[in-house]
Amino acid sequence: MTTSPQPEPDKAPDTDPAPVDVGLACPADAVLPSPVDVILPCLNEAEALPWVLARVPAGWRALVVDNGSTDGSAELARGLGATVVRETRRGFGAACHAGLRAATADIVCFCDCDASLDPARLLPFVQEVQDGEADLVLGRRRPQGPGAWPAHARAGNLALARMLRRRTGLRLHDLGPLRAARREPLIALGLTDRRSGYPLQMVVRAADAGWRVTEHDVPYLPRTGASKVTGTWRGTWQAVRDMRRVLAEPPAPSRHAHAALTPSLASPSRPSTDSRSQGGTSQ
Repeated sequence: MTTSPQPEPDKAPDTDPAPVDVGLACPADAVLPSPVDVILPCLNEAEALPWVLARVPAGWRALVVDNGSTDGSAELARGLGATVVRETRRGFGAACHAGLRAATADIVCFCDCDASLDPARLLPFVQEVQDGEADLVLGRRRPQGPGAWPAHARAGNLALARMLRRRTGLRLHDLGPLRAARREPLIALGLTDRRSGYPLQMVVRAADAGWRVTEHDVPYLPRTGASKVTGTWRGTWQAVRDMRRVLAEPPAPSRHAHAALTPSLASPSRPSTDSRSQGGTSQ
């Protein structure tokens, strides 16, 4: 049984609300772990941050990983109650992995910080991981309205999804950034890509380790502000090249076997985080 969709607050400026309900709903009687850490890689997303952070489920911690913003994103996020992680090395993967290293919750989620995806949609993803029904849950993006997903970006994603199916055997249709998994098994995968190939490498290595990977539809909204990657042909195909490099990695099941069942016992060093939330010193 699912609940009816909840009314959503006004969307961030210059975007359209999702006109239809797409994706799973979380049962009203679900008992979810608290807290969950939501990793939000961020580069100049001040316009989108208020809406994104307002949509993070109550009791969960938002980890905004500032990747060199110049528009006050870090200060804004901190003022809105998020934990801010500083990552000076540029790159989507660098920001995501810094968030993973800074996280402490058993279950972690990833979500873009540009208001194209709704963090509230992560509730059923986390439920599925918590219940042991999946090791990694991905969101399959369903565009809502014109401009949500440029044609060149969709074409690149389609090509990569086909290559991913051939490489892993997983019947996936998207490499969407909205996802949930347990933190320690993710660390145990030993992800090394620090650019656009990071989300793909996560899926490839999870497949090599025998993880159960599932995919569910989620609304994909027009983003707030200019895209840093897929807004241009050059950025899109740079991302494609990064991902092709990941797909060229030889399968290594022995290296990652049982990673989903045997979390790493070692605690990796973590980047500094907002002292208001972590008791450390911000950089």
